[in-house]
Amino acid sequence: MSNHIELRHLIYFSVLAEELHFRKAAERLYISQPGLTRQIKQMEEIYQAPLFERGKRSVKLTNAGTFLKAEVDILISQLDNISIQIKKIADGKITDLSIGFIGSAAQSIMPDLLYQLSQDFPLIEVSMNELPNNTQVEFLQSNKLDFGFVRTAVPPIGLMMKKISDEPFSLVIPKNYPIQQHNFTSLEQFKDESFILFSRDYSNAYYELVMSIFSDHGFIPQVHHKTVNALSIFKLVEKGLGVAIVPSSLQIGYDIPVHFIELEDIPQRSQLSLLWNPKNRNSGIPALLEVLQKSFST
Repeated sequence: MSNHIELRHLIYFSVLAEELHFRKAAERLYISQPGLTRQIKQMEEIYQAPLFERGKRSVKLTNAGTFLKAEVDILISQLDNISIQIKKIADGKITDLSIGFIGSAAQSIMPDLLYQLSQDFPLIEVSMNELPNNTQVEFLQSNKLDFGFVRTAVPPIGLMMKKISDEPFSLVIPKNYPIQQHNFTSLEQFKDESFILFSRDYSNAYYELVMSIFSDHGFIPQVHHKTVNALSIFKLVEKGLGVAIVPSSLQIGYDIPVHFIELEDIPQRSQLSLLWNPKNRNSGIPALLEVLQKSFST
């Protein structure tokens, strides 16, 4: 018996870790159930650790098995990426990049960044996906995205972060609202108003940052609507269903008849950051970072 782990072991383990059922896993792998049992037992002997707890009616991962599953998931993702990259190279392309973003990034840095990337690396294809912060983080950690533009000042576990910008917040109000920039004195003027905010699904850290603005002004807002889409917020404000607080850059790129009051005097600022996974070996990642450093370092 070999005392080295082979790729087939890891594939068998991965399928069983998904199914948690020896018969179903064996059927997916087109091998016999006793054969799968032998392969897993061989892995446990090589690693000198149990990977599964076997009960009469259930199978579950041990702590060692849970750790191994996370590592094997990354490895299999990389193998899939190798296959994709080889095909693209054979087709005359360098690679492709999958970039997640939130709406404000699309209105600010992304157009110029992608233009410069196309000039410096014309054989890199880019796909863009507008996604909430939390979804981007999850996809980056599992290598389903290569980059993510998110609202955070703290890098999530396992990810690298580069600060792109920070900016003040603005109140979004209907055009005919009695309080406008000229007679605005404090956020406390809005303590009895309904608010429309980005939900926690957009970003838990961002949501807590916005709620701290209200806390500093001594009231808890009446939040009647939550969404992960900026356009939806503006439409609801336009219809008179409430007011909103958003990063000031969202004033750009939306043709909605609402007004903005910049909250320049509050300490809270929203940071736009670029995230990526250092374990992701996509050759397009250093290319985009090079363009960012060269053309957008200021």
